[in-house]
Amino acid sequence: MAFKYELLESLGVLSESASGWTKELNIVSYNDQEGKYDLRQWAPDHEKMAKGITLTKEELVALRDLLNSLDLD
Repeated sequence: MAFKYELLESLGVLSESASGWTKELNIVSYNDQEGKYDLRQWAPDHEKMAKGITLTKEELVALRDLLNSLDLD
């Protein structure tokens, strides 16, 4: 079975490398499953991707709360 993905919604770009790859937060469906929050680097044409992480809404909320509790100054 081939690996299949569909970028459902682009939520934002965190950074861009000199080669044009962007680190993005998106909602992505893998193998026709429900979309999940996805953080990874993408090639400019979104045809290639690097390793990343996928999160459910609950995991994303937990990550947000954790980041908000950190003193990053």
